[in-house]
Amino acid sequence: MTHLQAGLSPETLEKARLELNENPDTLHQDIQEVRDMVITRPDIGFLRTDDAFILRFLRARKFQHFEAFRLLAQYFEYRQQNLDMFKSFKATDPGIKQALKDGFPGGLANLDHYGRKILVLFAANWDQSRYTLVDILRAILLSLEAMIEDPELQVNGFVLIIDWSNFTFKQASKLTPSMLRLAIEGLQVIF
Repeated sequence: MTHLQAGLSPETLEKARLELNENPDTLHQDIQEVRDMVITRPDIGFLRTDDAFILRFLRARKFQHFEAFRLLAQYFEYRQQNLDMFKSFKATDPGIKQALKDGFPGGLANLDHYGRKILVLFAANWDQSRYTLVDILRAILLSLEAMIEDPELQVNGFVLIIDWSNFTFKQASKLTPSMLRLAIEGLQVIF
C-alpha cells in the first residue's frame, strides 16, 4: 500500500484492486503516464497535476491511462470555458451559500450498501428570488469537489437523486437548453 492509499479500508482497497484495476505496485507509474500526457495539450492550463489529483481521474476511468487523461483535460477545459461560474467558487459566495443552506445539494448521513455517498435535491424547494439555477449548479459542483477529495468516495462513488415532484412551470421556465447543457456537461465532465 502506498501513501496515496492510506486511509482506505481493507474492503475499499480490495474493491479498488478488483473493480478499478488499481495496483499499489504500479500506482506511481500509472500517475506518471497520465502526467506525461499533459504536454500533448498545451492549449489547456492544467492547474493541478499532483499525484492525489491525477489519481482521482485514474480511479474514475478504471486506470485506463488515456481515458483518465481525457477526463482530466475535459475537467480543465470545462472550467476554462466557464470562467464566470468558477469566480468566487467557495461556500462563502452569497449565491452558493444560500443554495447550500436550502439543501442544494443535501447529503444523507448514511452511505448506500455499495459505500456511495447519497446526495438529494428537491427541485421544488428552489426559491428563484434568492439565487439562480447557476448558483445551484455551482453549489453542487463545489460540494462534489469537496467530496471527491475523499479516497473512499473516489473508489465507491456517489449517487445524486433529484426529486422533481411539485416543480412548477415558473421554475421550469428557467431550465433553458443552454442551462441544461451547462449542468449536464459540468456533472459529466467534472465527475
